[in-house]
Amino acid sequence: MSTGLLVSTQGAVRVLVNSNPAARNAITPALYDALPAALIEAAADPSVGAIVFAGEGDFFCAGGDLRQLATRRALAPEGRREKIERLHDLVRAIRACPKPVIAAVEGGAAGAGMSLALACDMLVAAKDAFFTMAYVKVGLSPDGGATSFLSQCLSRQQMMELCLLGERIPAERLHALGAVNRLTERGAALTQAIELAERIAQGPANAAARIKHLVEHAGHVSLEEQLDLEAHYMAESQGDDEAQEGIKAFFDKRTPDFAALRGRTGEQRDN
Repeated sequence: MSTGLLVSTQGAVRVLVNSNPAARNAITPALYDALPAALIEAAADPSVGAIVFAGEGDFFCAGGDLRQLATRRALAPEGRREKIERLHDLVRAIRACPKPVIAAVEGGAAGAGMSLALACDMLVAAKDAFFTMAYVKVGLSPDGGATSFLSQCLSRQQMMELCLLGERIPAERLHALGAVNRLTERGAALTQAIELAERIAQGPANAAARIKHLVEHAGHVSLEEQLDLEAHYMAESQGDDEAQEGIKAFFDKRTPDFAALRGRTGEQRDN
């Protein structure tokens, strides 16, 4: 049985591709199990330094399958909530993964597809790609953490526009607003995302995991709590082989070889 996920490795980058091209890579039940499992496996593999998540072909993800959503009216509210939590578990898996996850968006990311793209740590998109919070057009409100992620880079008024109108927002506009990291030519998003992931993967793995957790933590706590976590992680970092190699390389006037430390610097941190 197909898992709905194509998994490959390019150098130190694990590439995860949502494979449902006939439905513009709409989220399938199989993906709910396959994606978290693939992220856990990548996190446990010391040869993997970063992860790229993409859609097969020329579209990132059309979101939830409306044919399935149409049947949920017959369920009790608890049953509907259970189905929604499966999507939210995908978002939690991306955020909890200690290794950076980069989305590569071609074509479009709609509804829950936009939520999954925004859940990733960085986002590379083709210049002609679009994003849409399309929920309102079918009488639904957003899920998948989209309103949380958008609130970190957009004003309240901009969020209201995106969510209340459900219009297509060009990737170039989201790039200008800070929600997209890199713009590429059509067809180049995956290649550029892998190149960016490879650059990150050549860096210090434990430091990257700590940075991911610090950034995730920062928007939800007081300055004092963030300072406490920063102090904790800095103290841990100073005892790592990574810091020893990085500082020695600085004084030796050479590029640090963090990749050589993979597999012997200890397990990656759990967020």
